[in-house]
Amino acid sequence: MSKSCKGLAMELVKCLSESDCVKVEKRSYKECVGEKSPCIPSECVGLRETYFNCKRGQVDMRARIRGNKGY
Repeated sequence: MSKSCKGLAMELVKCLSESDCVKVEKRSYKECVGEKSPCIPSECVGLRETYFNCKRGQVDMRARIRGNKGY
């Protein structure tokens, strides 16, 4: 279960590496993920929300019994 969000994390990093926040502004991935900037594409915002929900599901006891939905 600890690796169930790994695919989402890799896709989020890939999406952010192609965004203007990382390419043009030369900011770190952590800074770009944490803010709601217009230079981040909507696909990355959707991946970010899905990844956070996946990580939250790892802590939720109901999801731990049933298993994380994962990727």
